Amino acid sequence: MAKATLGSRSVINWDKYEKNYDNIRDDIEKVINGFENYNERVRLKGGFYLPNGTRIRQFDTLNHKANFTITDLHVPVTKDDELMMMTIRSHDQFNTTIYGFDDRYRGVFNERRVVFMNALDIARAGLKAGDVVDLLSTYNGVERAAHKFIIVEYNIPEKCVATYYPEANVLVPIDCVSDISNQPTSKSVVVKIRKHEVL
Repeated sequence: MAKATLGSRSVINWDKYEKNYDNIRDDIEKVINGFENYNERVRLKGGFYLPNGTRIRQFDTLNHKANFTITDLHVPVTKDDELMMMTIRSHDQFNTTIYGFDDRYRGVFNERRVVFMNALDIARAGLKAGDVVDLLSTYNGVERAAHKFIIVEYNIPEKCVATYYPEANVLVPIDCVSDISNQPTSKSVVVKIRKHEVL
């Protein structure tokens, strides 16, 4: 993907990485502590231990202690018919790579187009678990829709819902980003839920 996207603008030898994953590990070893002799150790039965500063209480800070910061919390105000959506991964998923359709963490099997909702929110909306709904979001005058999601009753706070990504990515405004990291605000998207109408 990087080679196709960047073409001659990239100075990285992507072919080298594609031909032999050992080359990827060699370069990881150069930049991340704890990965010395990576190619040898990755082939050991049972794998190898990665350093975990928190576990051994060793912190790479000026005072060698865990430092905490306080962040101002912005809580968006939602209307009566709006909910706050966050996108999440399933058990069978690593980042955006989907390996299966089961989420044993949450009791969902053979399905990904689901929306997890609090029982009280489901009842207030006049819906029930198993109903097929559309999710709608509006930001800066742009309306977005994700169709045909199945309601799953779940122990989630009222006025909050959760969906898997990338299925619900269409609802995330690309121009609504966090202040410092510039990441899309995928954990706080205001949505409305409507029963899916079969045309």
